Amino acid sequence: MDESVNAAKYFISNDEAATEALGAALVTALNIHKRQISGAVRVGLYGGLGAGKTTLVRGLLRSLGVQGAVRSPTYSLLEHYSVENWQCLHLDLYRLTEPRDVLGLGLADFDLSGYLWLIEWPERAAGVLPAADLILEMQSLANTHQVVMRAGTVLGCAWLIDLSRLVLLSEFVA
Repeated sequence: MDESVNAAKYFISNDEAATEALGAALVTALNIHKRQISGAVRVGLYGGLGAGKTTLVRGLLRSLGVQGAVRSPTYSLLEHYSVENWQCLHLDLYRLTEPRDVLGLGLADFDLSGYLWLIEWPERAAGVLPAADLILEMQSLANTHQVVMRAGTVLGCAWLIDLSRLVLLSEFVA
């Protein structure tokens, strides 16, 4: 893998609206590459309870046109959203007891171009899920959310570069 894949971007969001806006910016940056993508696109969302994972996913899904409640699928494990240009799977793997339990979700059927997987708690399925294109490490600090984004693939690296070009740093970075 290219050395540039190890690049990281750091963001601080000062409120829920800024975290949602960061999710929306992820969509804009990803759509630049939509025609070159083969297979599903995966985002791994790491962080403890209250770190802002679902808030960021909500902003991302809203920017794609999803209306109504967007909650973490803690009990159902998977929520499927059909939008104009993407099929989105929002997964919350917190309740998995064994990594292989994720196989029961039938995710292989969704490993297709045009699918976007948003995976909360991906470490619960370590070694079973394919690599994430983009890895988001999130934590809650005082009154902010810190987001460290790392590329997991070459697509993820290109995604980060375009996100950096799109995001107004003064809005997200301390």
